[in-house]
Amino acid sequence: MAVIRYLVKDVEQSVAFYTELLGFEAGERWGSAFATVNLANLTLWLSGPETSAAKPMPDGSQPEPGGWNRLVIETNNITEILSKLKLSDVVFRNEVLSGPGGKQILFEDPSGNPIELFEAR
Repeated sequence: MAVIRYLVKDVEQSVAFYTELLGFEAGERWGSAFATVNLANLTLWLSGPETSAAKPMPDGSQPEPGGWNRLVIETNNITEILSKLKLSDVVFRNEVLSGPGGKQILFEDPSGNPIELFEAR
């Protein structure tokens, strides 16, 4: 299953925006750090500043709203997929990070678009 993640400044404000103004339904909620909203077959992850998705990259760049939106691929075995990716000369933006919801790593497609591999806790 693929999901879209948006980095947001305020999870509560974002949930209200998507549900009240755009017709999304509220989904999961992990405190003030993270929430999901759903519209038809789309799940949108709203990640606040406390999530692992907002941690700085090894080069010091800081993920922020508007510039770090990405395709998220959920997996039950991040280690197995990482092994395969590492054998294929894939460019990684970071190492595996852990946060309140699980583990994630960012890598790039051949054109440089970011993709997140995510394994829930």
